[in-house]
Amino acid sequence: MSRAKDIRLVLSDVDGTLVTNDKAITAGSIAASRALRAAGIGLAVTSSRPAYGLRMLVQPLDLQLPMAGCNGGAWVNPDMSVLETHLIDAAAARRTVDFLTEAGLDVWVYTQTQWLVRDAQGAHVERETFILQSPPTVVADFSAAQLADAVKIVGVSDDHARMAACEARAPAVLGDGVSATRSSDHFLDVTHPLANKGAVVAALARRLNIAPAQIATIGDMPNDVLMFRQSGFSIAMGNASDAVKALAAAVTDSNQDDGFAKAMRRFILPPDTA
Repeated sequence: MSRAKDIRLVLSDVDGTLVTNDKAITAGSIAASRALRAAGIGLAVTSSRPAYGLRMLVQPLDLQLPMAGCNGGAWVNPDMSVLETHLIDAAAARRTVDFLTEAGLDVWVYTQTQWLVRDAQGAHVERETFILQSPPTVVADFSAAQLADAVKIVGVSDDHARMAACEARAPAVLGDGVSATRSSDHFLDVTHPLANKGAVVAALARRLNIAPAQIATIGDMPNDVLMFRQSGFSIAMGNASDAVKALAAAVTDSNQDDGFAKAMRRFILPPDTA
């Protein structure tokens, strides 16, 4: 595989990419982030996590650029000050909740300040609490005010075939007023149309006054393919599906085997510093 050329910024997914399955940042990833900075290459992160769920990355990786939570629905500085937010249209939010509910999925709603669920014992709630280091707010149903403040709505199920079918049906049912992509086999993320990882590439290019071709992207899930398509060089993690790997320019090792750090050395960092 060839090395990337003229890269000024690396945009990384978080879960399944920059952290291990236990949500740890490895010494290799920390060293790679320092090497990127020394080489004059920026490091930014984007994730389906809400913006506050990215806080744990800032100090270990010395992040200095804006971070895009909720797939770009909520942008924050490393000090957690809000830069911009893309809210889902309220009517579209209600259609989304109804669609996901009728499809038999659990539904979560992320507002600018809260994570709302209807079932505290539902699938993946305990795991998400661990990841975000914050519990959800349990509600009987989602109010009009809460949906008007929604940054991301998530359909949740361990029935992966059902999830794939919902993703396929979402454009016809929900229209182009939202973006709907899976951030994992068990999560279907619905956000504002500008809140997708492809749009994150374009936004960072504008903010940093660089060309999208000077941005390298790395990730593991179908929603990461959106940023692969917009960037100059794309890297799929070894734990990605074959379909995701086929759409990347290069493939690295898994997140359990320091795939992020290895990718930086193999494809991004100058040979004399890698």
